[in-house]
Amino acid sequence: MSDSRMSIDKMPFGTTVQGEPVDLYTLKNSNGLTAKVITYGATIFSFEAPDKEGRFTNVNANCASLADYENRSPCFGALLGRYANRIARAEFTLDGRVVSLSKNAGPNHIHGGVRGFHKRVWRAEPFQTADAVGLKLQYLSKDGEEGYPGNLSCTVIYELNNRNEWKMDYTAETDKPTVVNLSNHSYWNLAGVQSGTALDHELTVNADKYLQADGALIPTGEFLPVEGTPLDFRKPHRVGERIDQIKERQFGGGYDHCMVINNPKPGELVLCAKLRDPKSGRTMEVSTTQPGVQIFTANFGTGAFTGPGGYAYPRHLAVCLETQHYPDSPNKPQFPSTILKPGEIYHQTTIHRFTVEK
Repeated sequence: MSDSRMSIDKMPFGTTVQGEPVDLYTLKNSNGLTAKVITYGATIFSFEAPDKEGRFTNVNANCASLADYENRSPCFGALLGRYANRIARAEFTLDGRVVSLSKNAGPNHIHGGVRGFHKRVWRAEPFQTADAVGLKLQYLSKDGEEGYPGNLSCTVIYELNNRNEWKMDYTAETDKPTVVNLSNHSYWNLAGVQSGTALDHELTVNADKYLQADGALIPTGEFLPVEGTPLDFRKPHRVGERIDQIKERQFGGGYDHCMVINNPKPGELVLCAKLRDPKSGRTMEVSTTQPGVQIFTANFGTGAFTGPGGYAYPRHLAVCLETQHYPDSPNKPQFPSTILKPGEIYHQTTIHRFTVEK
């Protein structure tokens, strides 16, 4: 029998400029953790977790309205696809044919293009099990969308269980060879998203190496050791402790790096990162089957984006831990493949586990 303290509620969230209705689902587990999801972009709208005093607050940055998500969001909480992160020159070769994609990052392609998955309305089905509430979201990306070949049928299952885990399980199938790299772009501030910066958070990352990137954040193909660099988070460090040492102009004075997750059995679930806010005690452990995680410290100017109540988000408002395949993998044969062929099933899982450390 399912726990009566768990609940799923649905309410309208507005209509897109294309005239598509968007819904907001509220998922609550038996411990009071609450995730809100909108069907626009399969977006995690908010996530409320308790501190060491039992006080709940939203720790996932968001926009005030659907219009802001459409026009003024840096992918807050959104599902990224068909290909998360960057593809150089907005093209790659597949089966001997050059595939040209939309260019939306200078000459390059990022996060699926002009209208990537984060700007599409997903079809949602709520569900409840004995110890979890969840949402199954589906989207059909049609052949040629943003330049990608093949009709790609995508499903993400969001699940909030009574062990205080938020699970994101992605699957996809295609009718033509294509490339797929799905991720989530949540901005986490465990002190509360309207509490200032996340520079005092402690971050640990299970990575001995990171991907060297050029001035446009395209990987060169080289794997560099984190040893002796500001990217060495193998032991906990304050996010802001060495951020000023990130001198590369392209990184905007902050972290925007793809880390190579240590995984002795690639494709199996492994601990990727741990984020902790010492003041509130809120802690988030991230496990994933993906080979990489993009650490991004929201290197925008203060006030570039606003949240509910007109709150002006400061620079370094949060930490993004985007589990994914490596950027530009379609052009880097030495990277794990992101090619999906008919008859195959793309499958990746990421789990966020929330605890309190007093």
